[in-house]
Amino acid sequence: MNNKNYKVTLMLLVTFLVGGAAGFFSRDAINGVKKHRHKSAYVERHEGESNYINPLLACDVAEDVLSDPEIGNIKKKVEPIVTAAIERRNATNIGVYFRELNDGYWFSIGETEKFVPASLRKVPLMIALLKQAEREDNLLDRLVKFDLSNDYNLVQNVKPSQTLVFGKSYTVKDLIYRMIVYSDNNAYICLTKIVDKNEFGGVYGKLRMLNPSILKEDDYLSVQTYASFFRILYNASYLSREASNGALWVLAKSQYRDGIVAGVPADVEVAHKFGEQSDAPMGTMHLHDCGIVYYPDHPYLLCIMSKGTKFEPLRDVIKDISATIFEEVRSQGNVE
Repeated sequence: MNNKNYKVTLMLLVTFLVGGAAGFFSRDAINGVKKHRHKSAYVERHEGESNYINPLLACDVAEDVLSDPEIGNIKKKVEPIVTAAIERRNATNIGVYFRELNDGYWFSIGETEKFVPASLRKVPLMIALLKQAEREDNLLDRLVKFDLSNDYNLVQNVKPSQTLVFGKSYTVKDLIYRMIVYSDNNAYICLTKIVDKNEFGGVYGKLRMLNPSILKEDDYLSVQTYASFFRILYNASYLSREASNGALWVLAKSQYRDGIVAGVPADVEVAHKFGEQSDAPMGTMHLHDCGIVYYPDHPYLLCIMSKGTKFEPLRDVIKDISATIFEEVRSQGNVE
């Protein structure tokens, strides 16, 4: 990205995060609830999709969320992929969570499996900082000097395409952008020194999760639990609408294209975050991708977490699951 384009992109980020004009990259707003292809009662009722969010108005409990036949068909297509990957030793553990965002139908596979979140931790940190900015004026414009003695990007297998310059100062909103878009670990560490610890703990607490700082084990996060962070952004149920929309806008700029994104057409937008980590002594690799696929009229949330001995097979299985789900959603959408 050249300097001119980077400045333009950053200006758009500022506009969203501080609650300015929300018209960039907008989708048509819809009054009321969108037409669903399900004939059963709604599980969730939304105001109508606008930009990257669709604020939640109410939740109606259906008799059986998992009984929807179309959701069952999608799950049946994904289960053999998961089984085959494990049988062929391309992965040792896989967790999948899928949710149609405008009506709430969902399914999960391997929901009891626990994983190391790795860079997925960056999303709740962003949420905590944006929540903190709602009560602290000018927090996002505060300058932070990059003077860390260690380079935390050295442990990454997927290196950020742009990195911080030692001794240079960056605004908090710029560090948030770099932390999410480039998955810059140094930006993440800098921001952990800025965030209010109570605010950060509150993000986990609101979702009834244990704060990772008090956990002893590394494998503590399930795919279904982590998906909650994206749900509160899409529903605008924790942050303001402007901040929720801005956070998803940043996530849609993520440069990682080898997971969920690789399984959908190039013109379909995906707001997502990946995470990866190597446990050298154990020879274990972790690779995850979680986000919202903005399929027209039927956006859905997809989280895939995986564990194995090599990155490439894990990357491929995430792509295959994403592609299979997208094609099934598209085929169902063509049937009225």
